Amino acid sequence: MNTFNADKVFSHFQFEGELVSITPTGNGHINDTFLVTTNAPKNYILQRINHHIFKSPETLMENIEAVCAHLQQKVLAEGGDIEREVLTLIPTHAHTSYFLDNEGYYWRAYVFITDAISYDIVPNNTVFYNAAYKFGEFQRFLLDFDASKLYETIPYFHHTKNRFNNFLHALENDCVRRAKTIPAEIDFVLSHEQDASSLIELYESGKLPLRVTHNDTKINNIMIDAYTQKGICVIDLDTVMPGLVAYDFGDCIRTGATSGAEDEVDLSKVHFMLDRFEAFTEGFLSSVGAHLTNDEIASLLIGAKIITFECGIRFLTDYLEGDTYFKIHRPNHNLDRARTQFKLVQDMEHHWQELETIIQKFMK
Repeated sequence: MNTFNADKVFSHFQFEGELVSITPTGNGHINDTFLVTTNAPKNYILQRINHHIFKSPETLMENIEAVCAHLQQKVLAEGGDIEREVLTLIPTHAHTSYFLDNEGYYWRAYVFITDAISYDIVPNNTVFYNAAYKFGEFQRFLLDFDASKLYETIPYFHHTKNRFNNFLHALENDCVRRAKTIPAEIDFVLSHEQDASSLIELYESGKLPLRVTHNDTKINNIMIDAYTQKGICVIDLDTVMPGLVAYDFGDCIRTGATSGAEDEVDLSKVHFMLDRFEAFTEGFLSSVGAHLTNDEIASLLIGAKIITFECGIRFLTDYLEGDTYFKIHRPNHNLDRARTQFKLVQDMEHHWQELETIIQKFMK
């Protein structure tokens, strides 16, 4: 994206120092992100919020303000550095957390976290353990935050039953006539229909409490200290909403405990990594496990399977609908993505007893 608009937006925020440069940064697919360099000691992140995905940027920012304020209190109480361990919003000169430009785009700014790394692929078990500990801490710090006070920034985001129904609708319409080419993938989804309701049924039966959840806990949504490899700060809070702890545990397992890329064509390279699962489970439960119910802890493994299955459904649904949601870079890209997710689900099912043993090993 051209930085012209970002340059014009700079003057509306309470940045320290004079502008030196604004350059695109990151590889996110939703928002436009820029690194702002000034002649002051601090640098900043400036983002243009994608209001096509997030229909109500105002309520999204209300969520982020409230959650960050709560996290800052917790970090301060434990003697931490709030500008390093919590996203720090930079207010506008109008004392708001966002700026609405003349073209209808919403902008926000954060303090840039120095000496930190964001990984797209988990490099080793140590980093995965440390990321898990920080994600667990994120949950622990927000246990006393009333989740019902948060807005749903994307309704039904992790409602797997709804995702399954969307798949059925796409299959019935078959608008680009692709269904006949993927009978195995369709059969896989249909054979797991009962799984699609498993977490929802546990919640509706009262066994799982509603928590504040991040809902997009990919490994690149946590900053890792460049020197110590410790987790520093959970970032990208756009999808912070009411949810289940199993969502956050499951999504990071989905993206971090795999031997292959999300769009790997050769499925022989895609395996569920038990050692990664164990490292993450240990880190997560050592941080927050003592504060979760036994039913919540038991649901974590279900979350790993269901969130992976859900993501596969979403890729396959988009493939059936003509690739209208996820960006693709080659023919069958979404189909390849769906196949990797289903392969991971199969691996989890094959190792289910071993995975249950790992969970039990780290229960308090």
